[in-house]
Amino acid sequence: MPASPATIAPVQPEAAPETADERILFALKTKGAMTAQRLAHFLKISSVAVRKQLSRLEESRLVQFQEEARGPGRPERVWRLTEKGHGRFPDSHSDLTLDLISSIRRIFGEEGLDRLIGQREQTMKTSYENAVNAHSDLEERVLALARIRAREGYMAEVEPLDDGAFLLIENHCPICAAATACQGFCRSELSVFKAVLGPQTRVERTDHILAGARRCAYRIEARSGD
Repeated sequence: MPASPATIAPVQPEAAPETADERILFALKTKGAMTAQRLAHFLKISSVAVRKQLSRLEESRLVQFQEEARGPGRPERVWRLTEKGHGRFPDSHSDLTLDLISSIRRIFGEEGLDRLIGQREQTMKTSYENAVNAHSDLEERVLALARIRAREGYMAEVEPLDDGAFLLIENHCPICAAATACQGFCRSELSVFKAVLGPQTRVERTDHILAGARRCAYRIEARSGD
């Protein structure tokens, strides 16, 4: 039987959402586009209340809707965050990070930047291994990795799949500006996941924020014997 759903609540860099508007923005950030009815069900409040809040957020240009046909009947409004809405979950020190990357490139060249990324990769690998290697079961190892990533601001959670694999979901990228300026950071993180989970585990990135997805996601499964 497939594992029962297990998730780690996403962790924001700051306090958890408290106001109704913040809860809607957080839900759209972590769960993706939704209708008002689905949002109401998810947040356990009335559809009328959700629609009023969505209207207010739309006026603030934090959310927008698109009419989508979903079966017979009238198209439904599907709500999602705007670029300004995504900006409510900011990149950590993005301006400073971009300045540092530019300075490193100018002074030390691409080789110097690669050395920096390599050092960061080794530090991450050591830190992650200390937490992940305390567990032998794959699910517990993936959950341990997600807990670390959640604390680092990636709003990470784990979704067990029907075939026994796991999906590590990162709903936010706190280093997005750096990763956009230098995609070596993304390659490095995927390399760290593979190294930490070991050769007996297959890790594949299935969604990538830099490729236009709303999240980054990684399919993780045990390798079958050769």
